[in-house]
Amino acid sequence: MRLLLINPNTTVSMTEKAAIAARAVTSAGTQIIAATSQMGPASIEGYYDGAIAVPGMLRELKERQAAGYDAAIICCFDDTGLEAARMFCDVPVIGLCEAAVATAGFLAQRFSVVTTLERSRILIDNLVQRYGMGGRAKVRACDIPVLELEDSSSGAIGKLRAEIERALAEDGAEAIVLGCAGMADLARELQSIYGVPVVDGVAAAVKQAEALVSLGLSTSKRSSYASPLPKPFAGAMQDFAPAPVPA
Repeated sequence: MRLLLINPNTTVSMTEKAAIAARAVTSAGTQIIAATSQMGPASIEGYYDGAIAVPGMLRELKERQAAGYDAAIICCFDDTGLEAARMFCDVPVIGLCEAAVATAGFLAQRFSVVTTLERSRILIDNLVQRYGMGGRAKVRACDIPVLELEDSSSGAIGKLRAEIERALAEDGAEAIVLGCAGMADLARELQSIYGVPVVDGVAAAVKQAEALVSLGLSTSKRSSYASPLPKPFAGAMQDFAPAPVPA
């Protein structure tokens, strides 16, 4: 089984960190192909960054089709471009947020998602509501720019831990979801420290992708996620025009 792990931002070190977390939980015979977007923002913090990141992510999906993959994972907790990718692909496409909150729902009645900045908190809170977990989850921000997670001297880990402690004390959280792909390497350590399940979206997405492929299931192409209709695209977006479906 080949799983394509796409980082929709352009920071290679974040891709490598996520790939390590993914490979740590794969089943025998599963291969992780890690890809970094070649155009767009260095990090995704809010709606604008996410919108600009989508074309680069879709290009990676397209360019790697020839080599083949059985499922794709969008490695950003904002589930950047998830709906568009599901229309584009004929294989399952998994978002980190959707996978993580679904996994947390199996483990706890109440859980808290701890993410980076307030602008990301609002976006993720909307996703949590959409995924049907609004009554069980609270989303918190710990005031960490995403790229500070790459800098061990930034104090980011201390801020994250402090927010987790507030979630446990104030929210009645029974589990914690790490709300950024850049936190993927911290889950096991934090679980050991706090004694509650700590869900990393990368690992959760890998296991759900494996499950769907093993079950022989893929995204429905009826209505919502039907393949894009062929039509002209203008300007810089010409390369993204959907190809006609072969007769």
